[in-house]
This record gives sequence, structure tokens and C-alpha cells, in this order.
Amino acid sequence: MYNEYDGLSFEEQLQLSESQIIRRHRQQMLLRRNAQMLQQELEFEDELLADNPELAQAIHSLNMQEIQAQQQGLFGVMQGDSIPKGQSVWSKFFPGLGRS
Repeated sequence: MYNEYDGLSFEEQLQLSESQIIRRHRQQMLLRRNAQMLQQELEFEDELLADNPELAQAIHSLNMQEIQAQQQGLFGVMQGDSIPKGQSVWSKFFPGLGRS
């Protein structure tokens, strides 16, 4: 059976395998680091919200408005309306998050 390694010498196959192992190891290390940073971010967010109930309530309110806006947009699409229904609720506070 033909595969991509058939034309390579043993040494070339070995080098290729080694580079694949190194690449996979680097990817795993990057994923592990990203997971650690995400965990730290979530812990920080949890502390911030625990210390600021007003902020937690404001975020909850914005999230509920966002869900309602998305549901209304989906309902419009199901009714045959192909025109987008404006921007994300969050984009009013963080313009970079809005749809283009």
C-alpha cells in the first residue's frame, strides 16, 4: 500500500517522525498553558463577581437581553426575513464584539 513515506529513506522518515512528535508536544504544551490561563481567568472573574453583586446583576441582565435579541433574530429568519436585526447588546459596550 502506498503512503506518503514510501519514497523516503529510513533516516528521512525518522526525522519526519521526530518533527511530528516535537510539533505535537508543542501543541500539547500550548493547549495546557491556554487551559491554565483560562482557569485563572475564570477564577478571577468568579472573585470579581462575588465581590460586586451589582456587576453580576448587570452582566446577567445584558446576557438576557442578548439571548432575547438572538431569539428575535432567529424568529425573523424563520419568518423569511434575511436582514440582520442590529448589533449584539454587548457591542454597545465593547464595539469590537459587534457583527460587521
